[in-house]
Amino acid sequence: MTADPISDRVDDVDEARTSGRQKIDWAFEHMPILTALREDFEASQPLAGETVGMALHVEAKTAALVETMAAGGAEVAITGCNPLSTHDDVSVALDAHENITSYAEHGIDDVEYYEAIDAVIGHDPTVTVDDGGDLVFRIHEEFPEKIDTIIGGTEETTTGVHRLRAMDEDGELDYPMFNVNDTPMKHLFDNVHGTGESALANIAMTTNLSWAGKTVVVAGYGYCGRGVAKKADGQGAKVVVTEIDPRRALEAHMEGYEVTNMDDAAERGDVFITTTGNRDVLAARHFEDMQDGVVLANAGHFDIEINLEELGELATSTREVRDGVQEYELVDGTRVNVLAEGRLVNLAAPTALGHPVEVMDQSFGVQAVCVRELVERGDDYDAGLHDVPDALDKEIAETKLDAEGIDIDVPTDVQREYMDSWRHGT
Repeated sequence: MTADPISDRVDDVDEARTSGRQKIDWAFEHMPILTALREDFEASQPLAGETVGMALHVEAKTAALVETMAAGGAEVAITGCNPLSTHDDVSVALDAHENITSYAEHGIDDVEYYEAIDAVIGHDPTVTVDDGGDLVFRIHEEFPEKIDTIIGGTEETTTGVHRLRAMDEDGELDYPMFNVNDTPMKHLFDNVHGTGESALANIAMTTNLSWAGKTVVVAGYGYCGRGVAKKADGQGAKVVVTEIDPRRALEAHMEGYEVTNMDDAAERGDVFITTTGNRDVLAARHFEDMQDGVVLANAGHFDIEINLEELGELATSTREVRDGVQEYELVDGTRVNVLAEGRLVNLAAPTALGHPVEVMDQSFGVQAVCVRELVERGDDYDAGLHDVPDALDKEIAETKLDAEGIDIDVPTDVQREYMDSWRHGT
């Protein structure tokens, strides 16, 4: 069975299209990078004749990227990468574009989710754009005959890159993929500021609780965890970091945070935020030691970081105490509150809008130029996982600086020669 485009499945298409269009236009007003790229793409048509298949969080900022791809001449088919992050009105507005088909719909089940991904694959994409890896893995596992006509793809998030790297090491990744997640522009801005700000904002809006005075346990001190810890600390919380990597643990310690293991932190935390991309970060042995009324949220990727199956087995009752807050009451009366069903709290919470617009402008700008690079120079890249060429990452930074009216120094010829040569002594 194949999914139908979302416009065939909503009651009031015109109302949804108007609402979605307003959201997309607002996003574009604050996305100078994609605005500049869209103008350039419209003029040069670098994606003419290509079909771009996408599995992303379908909301207004993503729509700006999708429309930039279409402006460059591409046919685009898109669906969601998380059943709870789709904004149906934005999906309908995208589907109204003559060169875009959107299958994304909020709240679909697992069967419908993969039917939508299969529908995107049915468009025979020549380029894939992924968040979490489900699209590229589905192609390899279920539609390997499509691979020969795929130039390459991009992957945006940590979880997807982990999976792709394992796939590449096993010799199972059969077309080139750009690792957008590990570019400086992604780490320094999207992960640190985007995840940090949006996760805390959506937890606060969902719970109506203050950060001041809370003990916030941040699981994982990668770039996302650093951002969450930094922003929580800035709002008056006491931050405790848990880690499995000794260098990251030491970094957190040297930056002034308490560092411990989760077994110890479980007894003391008021709010737990997972940012690891791994599974079972919070499990039965932790739930049993938690204080009454704790809040659990995931800012990683998939809904596996908090083991909800084990929490459900421990609970004597569950109920929704606020929109987006599920309370689990344990045998001893302890109440454990889980936000957004353990999915990405900054995208799946009831009020969630994802990362700030300006931050996603930078990340999606990198995605756009990576797609352009694959179309123009795809033959230069063998099958496997590739770093994004540094010149592309710098191009996006320069575009942003230009939009902000910020000037930086330019090295002289003498300075360039000095830095590039090994012949100069001390």
